[in-house]
Amino acid sequence: MKIRTKVWIDDDHGNVIFGGGRLRILEAIDRLGSMNKAAKELNMSYRALWGRIRSTEERIGAKVLVTKLGGGKNGGSALTSTGKRLVESYKRLKDQIVKVADQKFEKIFVGKKL
Repeated sequence: MKIRTKVWIDDDHGNVIFGGGRLRILEAIDRLGSMNKAAKELNMSYRALWGRIRSTEERIGAKVLVTKLGGGKNGGSALTSTGKRLVESYKRLKDQIVKVADQKFEKIFVGKKL
């Protein structure tokens, strides 16, 4: 037996601001330098990927990506400083929550008869 923990951040209306899926999107864009390449790698449509980014930006009131039009060497996408902080803060929060959940699970379930 093991515990599985998912962590995401909602706004006051229950709309997703950020979670594991958006983390994978931003990490792929950061690594590949392209929303199109990230969408392909994640088996998503460009439109779906862009929609998730746009909704996160609207809900936090800040840009997480900067894009340069042009294609090839002239174009591309990169995380803004806000985007980088969002990624790092989320990862830190998730790691801490998972650690506590694992400790509680161990204490409550492991070695106990159900």
